[in-house]
Amino acid sequence: MSATVGADDIEEFAARLRTLKDRSGLSYGTLAKRLHMSTSTLHRYCNGTAVPPEYAPVERLARACRATPDELVDLHRHWILADTARRRRTKETTDPYVPVEPTAETAPETTPAPPTAPAPEPTTPTWAKQPATPTTPAAPNAPTETPDTLEGPPPSRKLPRKATLIAAAALVTALTAAALVANRPNNASPDEKAAGLTTPTIAAPSATPSPTPSPSTSPTPSASPSTTAPSASAPEAAPQPTGAPLTVRVSPYVYESPCSQQFLVDSEPAQMGPPAPEPDAPRWAAANGAVSANQQMIGLTLQGTGQETVVLESLNVRILTKHTPLAWNVYAMGSGCGGNVETKSFAVDLDQGSPAVTVKGGQRDFPYKVSESDPEVFYINATTSAHDVRWDLTLNWSSGARTGTVHIDNKGTPFRTSADDGRDIWDYPLGGNEWIRTPRNEGQTP
Repeated sequence: MSATVGADDIEEFAARLRTLKDRSGLSYGTLAKRLHMSTSTLHRYCNGTAVPPEYAPVERLARACRATPDELVDLHRHWILADTARRRRTKETTDPYVPVEPTAETAPETTPAPPTAPAPEPTTPTWAKQPATPTTPAAPNAPTETPDTLEGPPPSRKLPRKATLIAAAALVTALTAAALVANRPNNASPDEKAAGLTTPTIAAPSATPSPTPSPSTSPTPSASPSTTAPSASAPEAAPQPTGAPLTVRVSPYVYESPCSQQFLVDSEPAQMGPPAPEPDAPRWAAANGAVSANQQMIGLTLQGTGQETVVLESLNVRILTKHTPLAWNVYAMGSGCGGNVETKSFAVDLDQGSPAVTVKGGQRDFPYKVSESDPEVFYINATTSAHDVRWDLTLNWSSGARTGTVHIDNKGTPFRTSADDGRDIWDYPLGGNEWIRTPRNEGQTP
């Protein structure tokens, strides 16, 4: 069933790519050149035989085909589902399930001795010769010796009565000594505890299943209840899952339009390279020490990690630092663009005393629900006109009886957005090779 669902997700994603490509009127070769990829790769993406491992080439394709903002959101969601199906299919292909026969059924086949083996001498058998006192604390947890001791010699061998009695006595002595070692931490003297001689973790392994079963074939009346309780007690409760049952992918720089993003950089134009498209914005900003100017839109892709539904209760903003605006140069990532297209998103006014996440452009408010097969994509548009602000987000979630909070930032560092203090803007015209100063009253306004 899962394989069919995964194939459907990949086919639906490929169908949307084909729709965009056909609508653009471009051939595979022309479109591939614009996207800087091979024609065969683009063809595999569009017919569903391959899924891009990253969303960046998908977004470039969509923008080259003039996709609308709603189509971009829908395409992103279907890429997430197709990528999940691709990873699941890869895992099933590389790690096939191989059934393993239970060891309890095969063990008796290896214990009988060959028919030609000589009969043992009428002396104490080697399997009954065990030391009266174990030499290490791990003796009570040695599961490999218990089946040999309790099962005795193979049925084809007949031991003298005296040897059997000696073996039984040695067995009782060994079990008694093992019980004393297992219970020693609870009865250790204060001097031993002070010297670090107690081993409180020795009882922990006994609660786990033994690799091989060790049913007793004879009564052991001398064994006290304390010796059997650690290994034969009631089953432990199933461990509770830990960690958040969802993943969050963060896109720190989402362009609301090709020309909407501006950065503050403490460098002169002669030292700056060309502007970056949205997929390359994180690397460009990191290389230049850039800070978003006036507004910063981030994208959040939230997806459950299992079949259970995760309820997203609320999204909150935290202000970490707030200072005066940066006195740096302003660089625009696009030139000659039209007006912005309103996008469904959440808005954050960083200049407020207690900023809150509010709905914008028809976005529905919290709560939301996500699962592995039903992700969500959120856009957060943070703005400031008077401060240099470091901030992050917290997401409160619940799943059944479990609740928790996920901290969201830019790979371990806070988001940072600063007002540009009305400075002139540096543009990089299409087809140009240098930055051109544009006075504020003639250029773009944030």
